[in-house]
Amino acid sequence: MGLTCGIVGLPNVGKSTLFSAISSNKAEAANYPFCTIEPNVGIVTVPDERLNVLAEFVKPNRILPTVIEFTDIAGLVKGASQGAGLGNKFLANIREVDAIIHVVRCFDDENIIHVEGRVNPVSDKEIIDMELQLKDLESIDKKIQKTERAAKNGDAKAKQEFAALQEFKKTLEEGKSARTVVMDADLRDVAIGDLCLLTDKPVIYVANVDEASLAAGGNSFVDTLRENVAAEQAEVIVVCAALEAQISEIEDLAERQMFLEEYGLSESGLSKLIRSSYALLNLITYFTAGVQEVRAWTIQKGWKAPQAAGVIHTDFERGFIRAEVIKFADYQTYKSESACKEAGKLSVEGKDYIVHDGDVMHFRFNV
Repeated sequence: MGLTCGIVGLPNVGKSTLFSAISSNKAEAANYPFCTIEPNVGIVTVPDERLNVLAEFVKPNRILPTVIEFTDIAGLVKGASQGAGLGNKFLANIREVDAIIHVVRCFDDENIIHVEGRVNPVSDKEIIDMELQLKDLESIDKKIQKTERAAKNGDAKAKQEFAALQEFKKTLEEGKSARTVVMDADLRDVAIGDLCLLTDKPVIYVANVDEASLAAGGNSFVDTLRENVAAEQAEVIVVCAALEAQISEIEDLAERQMFLEEYGLSESGLSKLIRSSYALLNLITYFTAGVQEVRAWTIQKGWKAPQAAGVIHTDFERGFIRAEVIKFADYQTYKSESACKEAGKLSVEGKDYIVHDGDVMHFRFNV
């Protein structure tokens, strides 16, 4: 399954610089609004040291990591919900992503203009929140109009759906996002499942700071942002986009690690962002390992074996017979599939087996 994250933010907050740093595609970064007019899409491999460990034992012809897609979406300004700036184009692009990476400027630099004339991370965040909420209100109002007549005519399901839509409407009108509404999952899906609400998408906030603030672990701007989003239970990741751009230019892994250590960092901002994105979307990784390839596969946590097999090919799910499973830790200990089997560490699982992160799997199927 593919994972797509949309990078959003006001103009000149550093989102295109961040995108350029984490993607093989280079977005144009310029000191004026709307330099990114068409969405830039970059496919980034997900770092996972377990792949290298398996490859060392299996000696495959190739190693295929799983990937994550980042989309750099054009800068948003106040009034976008009514068509200002790039308006509806921007909002339509957000509807297509799984999660939102919201980049917020948390640094002062008189040489880089701010579209609102001052650096205020909370205000910047609220501008985008409001525009997304206003657009969602439009969608909710349209569906309320369609549902209201059936509800008034006594349709029980329509009444329930109408009440749920009213709850979302009230929340949005209070300046809160749809994701904050607590509701039964099935009812939620009936009410808004077909709307792709912008503010119902999970979000990670990226505080873009200068190098000095990165070394200090943040600054007063970051503290203010964290306080503001605490009620959302959303994660705030501190990065320096300019530094990430430098890291991305270093191809030698050892040299890159030395560069990170110079700044007191154990990993790049990209690695933190990917890990957080996986956790946010409740994703895990399982592996297939053979002479042809060692490969990582991304699935939802809680999926059963047939569903996991389906990401390889639909035939694997349709004709699923069983799964042969080795825990990664066991593979690392015994160093081969045959050795794991001899040690009794290979289990044969059926359709109800719930796949765990790090499982090394081989599927048997018949169609």
